[in-house]
Amino acid sequence: MRKAVGWLAVAATASAIGAATAPASATDRVARVTGSAEVTLPFFPDQDVRRFTFDARSAPFTRPVPDRPQGNPMDATGTVRVSHYVAAANLTVTFEAAVDCMITSPGYAGLTAIVTRADGPVADWVGTRVGFSIQDGGRGGQGDRLGYTWSMSGVQDENGTWGQPKIGTCLTIAPFAPVTRGDFTVRHTELKPDPPTGLKPDPHTELKPDPQPAG
Repeated sequence: MRKAVGWLAVAATASAIGAATAPASATDRVARVTGSAEVTLPFFPDQDVRRFTFDARSAPFTRPVPDRPQGNPMDATGTVRVSHYVAAANLTVTFEAAVDCMITSPGYAGLTAIVTRADGPVADWVGTRVGFSIQDGGRGGQGDRLGYTWSMSGVQDENGTWGQPKIGTCLTIAPFAPVTRGDFTVRHTELKPDPPTGLKPDPHTELKPDPQPAG
């Protein structure tokens, strides 16, 4: 009997250690978009090279807003870097943006980011929000696609004049541009329910205030 009790104690201890060291479940992981790739525009083929680099992750309930002091489940953080070589002008234009919102589904992500730094030709973009969509077609970038908002959408004012739209958080369009080189990876997790009242967000996902528009 003593030997049996001893084995039960060992088994219980091993089970506790296993539970403490087991990898996080899918529900504990955060959604992520990573990778760097070049894309082509099927409706406007040219020799231009457009490279997009993502390092984004979900950070739920870390961006308080007036009607949602607890933040939202699609809050996110990270960085997007864009480099566009314009062959006709022999010019490379780059900008960077801070991710503020992201929603994923298996193999797909839609996210928005606020431009924080931009080269001269697009310097007036600093402080504006842009949207991206990423389709992860599998390993090695086969079937990957990307979409972005700034050249594909517009709005009309009361006079019928067209202009650039304001992009709201997590608003984007379908991934229309095939990847020609590189690889995007989307890790999906379900959006989380609101935390209990008074529960503070994970300090490791706390964010600094969004950058303010220049001027």
